[in-house]
Amino acid sequence: MKLPSSGRVFVRWLKRRLPSTLFGRSLLIIILPVALMQIAVTYVFFDAHWQTVTSRLSEGLAGDIAWAVESYNDDPTPDSFARLSQRAEDSMSLSIALQPGRKLPASRRDAPALVEPFFAPIDRSLQRALNERLDAPFWFDTTRYPAYVDIRVAVKGGVMRVLAPRDRAFATQGHIFVLWMTVATVLLTAVAVLFIRNQVRAIERLANAAEAFGRGADVPAFKPHGAKEVRAAATAFLDMRGRIQRHIEQRTALLASVSHDLRTPLTRLKLTLALAEPNSRTVEMKRDLSEMEHMIDEYLAFARGEGGEASEPVRVRPLIEAVCEGAVRLGAQVKVSADPNLTATVRPNALRRAISNLVMNAAAHGERVEVAARRLPSGGLEIAVDDDGPGIAAEHYEEAFKAFARLDESRNQNSKGVGLGLAIARDVARGHGGDIVLSRSPLGGLRAVVRLPA
Repeated sequence: MKLPSSGRVFVRWLKRRLPSTLFGRSLLIIILPVALMQIAVTYVFFDAHWQTVTSRLSEGLAGDIAWAVESYNDDPTPDSFARLSQRAEDSMSLSIALQPGRKLPASRRDAPALVEPFFAPIDRSLQRALNERLDAPFWFDTTRYPAYVDIRVAVKGGVMRVLAPRDRAFATQGHIFVLWMTVATVLLTAVAVLFIRNQVRAIERLANAAEAFGRGADVPAFKPHGAKEVRAAATAFLDMRGRIQRHIEQRTALLASVSHDLRTPLTRLKLTLALAEPNSRTVEMKRDLSEMEHMIDEYLAFARGEGGEASEPVRVRPLIEAVCEGAVRLGAQVKVSADPNLTATVRPNALRRAISNLVMNAAAHGERVEVAARRLPSGGLEIAVDDDGPGIAAEHYEEAFKAFARLDESRNQNSKGVGLGLAIARDVARGHGGDIVLSRSPLGGLRAVVRLPA
């Protein structure tokens, strides 16, 4: 069953407003039901108990005032009023005064904006009770005095003013219930925050360890921590990390052996050709051997990667300048723009190889090469390599990153390349937790932008 469009819009709006972190969502799962329960209990308490008690008290006070007014109207003499006032003081805790010749106030006293809503239920209960018990006009004020309610009734010859204790008009202990509910909610929230924070911290440590391992960094101090399920996930991660490290070590040893085995016959062939008489065939064979050696280096570099290298802080500009020397020797005009003090924690050899592939690729297809490095607002690093070469069509950007890709009009198609330059560069960038994107260069050729996280 599909929701109407307005319902889907509301659901999307609600999802955007909900917390995105595990800590926030866990806290919401615990706190929201508790808060709703507290609100419901408080509402039921005030609606079914507090207002009922207040109504009963208001009715009792209205009955006492009606008795005082009727008694005075039956015998409006000073002696009778004195006895009436004394009896009301002793038996009912009411302070009654006669104001001869006075009239009732024309309007209610204006209460502060924050006070009036709180006393509105009290005023309604007292108003209803006085209307039921009194036939004479009356006026009252529940906000003027902190401990009393001021009630005035029109009588023969003036106004009878009654000051009644506030607890005679309404239940004064309701705020204690609200206070206890608030304190209980705050304590429960604090306990929930502490326990959830402890559990989420274990998951954050696991995520940080996995991210660090993905970037090639080692986290020797990481140990399983937290709930049973989190510890199980952490243990599985450690086992997986051990298997991957053993695989990397075995592959590195194998590649080292393959490299040695391949280079030995190549060296013998190069030595043989060096001792042979120079002619057109030996020149071609030397060129073929040189190309074969370059291809083997490319294959081994792509298969080996730089995963075993440790990350360390390096100055970015000297690293870029050292890489660009090779492009200058090819005859390209190279311009480097970077802060001399810009540093980044990277695997130096891996990053050098990635930038070298991009710069040499740009120099091979263009005459001008510009390399710019800057610090991103997020704290990461961005290195842009621009050239004025023919570039690559936008629809072929992703295909250019595929290993052994040979685009018809690609930058990868050259006499020495094997289609691994961009693939190796992106592998290095992603090994650091970043990526490489291609776009049109302001110089007219290709722009390759390396973005690495902080």
